[in-house]
Amino acid sequence: MTSAGSCASSDDAAVATAAARAGAEVVRALYGRRLDRVDKGAGDFATVADVEAEAAILDVIRAAGPDDAVLGEEGGQRGAADAERQWLVDPLCGTLNYAAGTMLVAVNVALRDGAAAVADPFGGEVFFTDGQRAWVRRDGADDALLTPSPATRLVDVNLDPPFPSAPVFRAVDLLAHPEFVGRFRPRVVSTTLALAWVAAGKRAAYVTDGGDLSGSVHFAAGIAVCRAAGCVVTGIDGAPVGEAGRGLLVAADEETHGLLMSMMRGRSRRSASSGG
Repeated sequence: MTSAGSCASSDDAAVATAAARAGAEVVRALYGRRLDRVDKGAGDFATVADVEAEAAILDVIRAAGPDDAVLGEEGGQRGAADAERQWLVDPLCGTLNYAAGTMLVAVNVALRDGAAAVADPFGGEVFFTDGQRAWVRRDGADDALLTPSPATRLVDVNLDPPFPSAPVFRAVDLLAHPEFVGRFRPRVVSTTLALAWVAAGKRAAYVTDGGDLSGSVHFAAGIAVCRAAGCVVTGIDGAPVGEAGRGLLVAADEETHGLLMSMMRGRSRRSASSGG
């Protein structure tokens, strides 16, 4: 017999998945068109695809939970910031890729501390979790449990600014580390779709700098999927992701996580001893 709590989690997963798919439909429909840009400063911008995809996601969430709060990348906070139920929405992660005609983007929808979904608009996949387990849904196929694996040896490293941990940690230095080159192969996708790929066994790990990313609209959905799939999830300092953590290191297994941590800590010690 299904408990009320697990039933609610299942319902939330259905909402997250439907919302992410709704956003992905908009992203696909507008792909390849000449879209006006809204400048956000520091080289960041949004397009009408970002805005319309977020609107489509909100329609799904509102229909399921009219009183739920939503923090959206484009629309900001809707509802109380301290609401018991708050959705975190990034309608188009990889806007620069998208605007340049590159199909490496993601649609992220997460209920804080609950269900989440990451949609790949052009790959036809939705990675989702009810907060306990994680699956991938492919068009025309049954849902399959996500199984992380380090077998590809591919590590996706986010090189987008800012770089708050420099000079102690710089992702570009990791790419030049002799042991990294010997054990792994770097990739730079520039979208958190790569974070979901760790859960799916398509990447061995994902690394990005930053502060507390647990409540970020960009990362919340991917973190939730990876945790539910059994990935090792910490900050780049090895601390739990949260207020005390810095950035994000997600690995398919403990061995891969340990190897990357040793490389990054070695770099940090050298930077500290040289004074930067």
